[in-house]
Amino acid sequence: MASIVLAGGGTAGHIEPALAVARVWQSANPKDEISFLGTAQGLENTLIPAAGFNVRNIPKVRISRKPSPSWLNIPFDLVASVKACHSLLKSADLLIGFGGYVSAPAYIAARILGVPTIIHEANAKPGWANRLGALFTPYLAVAHGVNAGMFSKALITGLPLRSDVAAALKSAAADWHKARAEAKIRLGFSPATPLVFVMGGSQGSVAINKVIEQSVPMFSTKDIAVMHSVGRANVLPAATNLYRPVAYVDEMADAYLAADLIIARSGAVTCAEFRALGRYALFVPLPIGNGEQFHNARGLVADGRAEVIDQKEFTTSYLQTHIDALLASSHSAPLEGSTLDADAALKIAALGQHALEAR
Repeated sequence: MASIVLAGGGTAGHIEPALAVARVWQSANPKDEISFLGTAQGLENTLIPAAGFNVRNIPKVRISRKPSPSWLNIPFDLVASVKACHSLLKSADLLIGFGGYVSAPAYIAARILGVPTIIHEANAKPGWANRLGALFTPYLAVAHGVNAGMFSKALITGLPLRSDVAAALKSAAADWHKARAEAKIRLGFSPATPLVFVMGGSQGSVAINKVIEQSVPMFSTKDIAVMHSVGRANVLPAATNLYRPVAYVDEMADAYLAADLIIARSGAVTCAEFRALGRYALFVPLPIGNGEQFHNARGLVADGRAEVIDQKEFTTSYLQTHIDALLASSHSAPLEGSTLDADAALKIAALGQHALEAR
């Protein structure tokens, strides 16, 4: 029996791929012990126990995006976090990291302990934690090819899909037209009415939400249905006959399948799930960070399945002017989704088995 530890908390973009790999590993190795590292403030404390796995929290290393006096605390926070990881990884046989604040101290502790480490990078532009971890291990994987740096030679696996998305992809393959029509009906929309699905992330996007709320009269005039995931942290706007605001969407696979157009941030997980099931997207990349969201969407734009717009240009006037063209582009886009990421979790698990055997 082996002890497998996964690190990648904080956001759903790190947690969902990790959970997909954990499920595959558990299925192939039911006697192995699987656990996750996280922090007390992260979504992992909700998502991971709900999936049936244990999460063990470590101190969070807080790093503000802009220079701040808090940076003086980083070395002390990092030492405390590495010590906690060192204690939790003493009996581990393998660490699988997916980036984020939890991963960096775990990579350092694993190197000190000699624990084999697998690193998966979901974004087209690797984050700082995974770039640090890549200094300590040869076992690197990426969702899609990276042009430069240590990840340019990594194993290309795709991005592990959530179980409901993976199941919907397999089921829809028999008849994509039927799958899309039936998903609309399950969500309570008419197959004959164009449907726009708006998502700003699990916490919601204030910038996207504001534009959509102001555009409700325009959608109504054009007889366009809208399902709007505003995020649990935000107040629900008033619903109308064609406008349905929700705090969170549980039936995400159906939403991807049903939507004629998706308006969303272009996080790595969103891009992968859209690639698997979606028809056409307008991506509004998050204007902070290292620019990874812009890079994540490039392949979908090249395939004729998406457009990208800067947040500052995403306005009610833009939607009024472009919504008909966006829906026309959707109508011309391929009806089928993509299996590019279908076996990603299996490939990462196989790399993990190789690392275990090579110890």
